[in-house]
Amino acid sequence: MIDQRIFEDLQTKIDEETTVREELNDIVHTLARKGRSLQAILARAHSTPSAQIKSVLDDATVAIIAQKEEVFRLKAVADKHPFYKYNGVWTRELQNLVSAIELCAWLGGLQEYKSPESKSFMTIEDVGKFLEVPVNLKEKDAFHLTIEEYLLALISMVEELSRLAVNSVTLGDYERPVQIGAFVKELFSGFQLLNLKNDILRKRSDGIKYSVKKVEDVVYDLSLRNLIPKDSTA
Repeated sequence: MIDQRIFEDLQTKIDEETTVREELNDIVHTLARKGRSLQAILARAHSTPSAQIKSVLDDATVAIIAQKEEVFRLKAVADKHPFYKYNGVWTRELQNLVSAIELCAWLGGLQEYKSPESKSFMTIEDVGKFLEVPVNLKEKDAFHLTIEEYLLALISMVEELSRLAVNSVTLGDYERPVQIGAFVKELFSGFQLLNLKNDILRKRSDGIKYSVKKVEDVVYDLSLRNLIPKDSTA
């Protein structure tokens, strides 16, 4: 005869896991809500001339700090449980936050958090230091920012920059697309050095070349119309 206590113990474990997921989901839902507010702020960059971007960056920085506080809460709970068992609960929102941080940094915000080696964006170490979370953690099972999450965030940032290149032309800002073009091509070259094993990451990274081409087409059109400032470099 099967001892029914076996199933009672299993149900107890299921209930415990459900409680953990509900606690994590509550934090992630708040993170997502604040993330939508941040995205709305950064969307203003598409209709704001470069000379007036500071107000957007100031507002974005406040919103990023608000999300950072939720990351503190998330880390406090997640550290008590196996990382890769629950990582799927928050990974998308963490990627979105890192992508927003990178976009804000590229536009000129968060300057004090950039390392000297990275003028245009924040390295994974820069992001980890800013969020006050470990990165690429191997020695212990705890909350951290993975390399895959960081790279996916960079890809999302590149896609957003390609949109910004087009919208900058509408604003009469012909220098920004050139700057974006130089940056995304350099970043794409960096991605080509990577031997990516993650299927999702590999497919997403393949899409960078389309963002690069989109920006190159914008810059080429500007060059044909002699609209590129003489002191700009592609």
